[in-house]
Amino acid sequence: MSNETRYTEGVGRRKSAIARVRITPAVKAIFLVADKPSDEYFKGEQLSKMIREPLKTSGLTQKFNISARVKGGGVHSQAEAVRLGLARALNNFDHEARGPLKKAGLLTRNARIKERRKFGLKKARKAPQWSKR
Repeated sequence: MSNETRYTEGVGRRKSAIARVRITPAVKAIFLVADKPSDEYFKGEQLSKMIREPLKTSGLTQKFNISARVKGGGVHSQAEAVRLGLARALNNFDHEARGPLKKAGLLTRNARIKERRKFGLKKARKAPQWSKR
């Protein structure tokens, strides 16, 4: 296995969004999401800042070639999934980074998902109108 193909992977999930993030040590830092530059895919400063948070928190000054595959969910959920995937990948790459990432809450999965609709109800919990007579 050559040095160029060595990568570390992390999977992040949020609501129905799934992100598979691969990091490879590189000379120049590149961040691609769905084969597009991350700033082009996640428009807006808030989302761009969110997905780079694990790099800043972990304190890894090494440059990485980061590629993320995302599917499902909305833009914000995808950004949160990429953030978790990147944090997990950095944790797998360097176990020393676990402390700062854990303290910042970046390794915690946000498990809140949409509740399924139940039979006999209009929505997950909304029941049809009830009348006594």
